[in-house]
Amino acid sequence: MEPVLSAPMGPDESRSLLEVAFTAAATGAEPAEPEDDEITTRLLDAAHDQFCRMGVKRSTMADVAKLAGLSRITLYRRFATKDVLFEQVVRREFRRYFDRFAADVSKAETVQDRVVEGFASSLRAIRENPLIGGLMSTEPDAVLPSMVFDGGRTLAVVRQFVAGQLRAEQHAGTVAAEVDADLVAEMMVRACASFLAIPSFVVDLDDEAQVRAVARRFLVPMLEPPRAP
Repeated sequence: MEPVLSAPMGPDESRSLLEVAFTAAATGAEPAEPEDDEITTRLLDAAHDQFCRMGVKRSTMADVAKLAGLSRITLYRRFATKDVLFEQVVRREFRRYFDRFAADVSKAETVQDRVVEGFASSLRAIRENPLIGGLMSTEPDAVLPSMVFDGGRTLAVVRQFVAGQLRAEQHAGTVAAEVDADLVAEMMVRACASFLAIPSFVVDLDDEAQVRAVARRFLVPMLEPPRAP
């Protein structure tokens, strides 16, 4: 029987595939398998293209193997189920996202500009990603439950990543030590996630200048230390 993608998980169930993939990408954790070889790369590339074209639900392991020009036996030796295959494809996309995020932010000269660039880059990279952005539009039940209905675990992973960036700024002396890095990161991540999950009729996410203006007006002030009562 053809393995199928599991139904979206509720808040009381085990970790979602998206959470697992995002956590591994954000922390740099390496999977024990499959091995990173030419065959695996061909399979992941084929799976990525297949999921982008047909979506996850309508894609089968046989489709992926055929597109890769390999046998199903070869595919199953490296990825036991479609769940595992999907997780590995998403993990690779998130690693690419973090690489792009770091490259975009590194171009900014000030911490304020890095916040603006990071916010704009995150929205742009995820929305324009053929796989993640495409699934959010065509199969939101394959992505959004992992962001919203997993007890906050996926957002917590991203918050830890952003908080780490803010602490690095504090160590560099560009952000005051009195700033609560975890709280600021929480607010920034929730703002970004809400724009991704819920359409806005006020902010046009396709308008890069408007997105940057919103970040500079509402996110940058969070870098200021709290005022004394």
